[in-house]
Amino acid sequence: MKAKLTFLGTGTSQGIPIIGCRCRVCQSADIRDKRFRAAALVEYGGLTMLIDAGPDFRMQMLAHRVSHLDAIILTHNHKDHTGGLDDVRSFNYIDHKAVDIYCEERVENTIRREYAYAFAEEKYPGCPEWRIHRIDDSPFDVKPNTGYKLDWVENVGYKYTPVEGEAPKPAVRVIPIRGWHAQMPVLGFRFGDIAYITDMSMLPEEEFAKLQGLKHLTLNTVGFKHHHSHFSLQEALDLAARIGAEHTWLTHLSHSVPPHAEFEEMLREKTGGAVLPAYDGLIIED
Repeated sequence: MKAKLTFLGTGTSQGIPIIGCRCRVCQSADIRDKRFRAAALVEYGGLTMLIDAGPDFRMQMLAHRVSHLDAIILTHNHKDHTGGLDDVRSFNYIDHKAVDIYCEERVENTIRREYAYAFAEEKYPGCPEWRIHRIDDSPFDVKPNTGYKLDWVENVGYKYTPVEGEAPKPAVRVIPIRGWHAQMPVLGFRFGDIAYITDMSMLPEEEFAKLQGLKHLTLNTVGFKHHHSHFSLQEALDLAARIGAEHTWLTHLSHSVPPHAEFEEMLREKTGGAVLPAYDGLIIED
């Protein structure tokens, strides 16, 4: 089963350019230095899945003409990865579906607190409609978002109406990768021979077995110096060498790394092209 991943955002929590910054990265004219907050679109087994829905969610969906999502899979509960969840209501209106969200219990608890209006017994018309599926670090199946139609009924709320005849699609198996973002447990994910890891500073020894035989690996780094909650560049390079994927792509980049063209040239000289910086809009396939 083939997987395809599109980088929707490859920037750190502030994105690039950073508001008010006059550094040469933030002022770069290279489109590859314009970075939304980190997120990715995965097409796998006939399903379309989004990894994280940060503050740039709306613009990412528009830029890539996304009109259907089978699921949103969340890595953790920081705002740069969940801050766009209100805008998923567009899929409620146009696709006539609730949005299935797969996340850990602690992430669900944050969503319920920060978006309490979406879980109210009497919902305000137009608020998002989600179906939350709890996951942990065990493999899980993402099921197609089919078999019903969602409509808003005045004075009643959302109504789910069964729909006959929708072409059935099989569920797809996703393998979570447990890691640590400073003291916070987070998840990366493997889809076929593509693994997506962001916002980690430590990968436990027992997780390496899940990362064998990869064609593409995504790792996060925010710069050259040691960071309390992200891999430094050297830590990411060492990790990439140990995992041994055919290609490793760096994401969650800050403006402390050089402009894209220079950074790419530096990495080519250092790794022979085995490790390169990702950029918004880059597509990889296994």
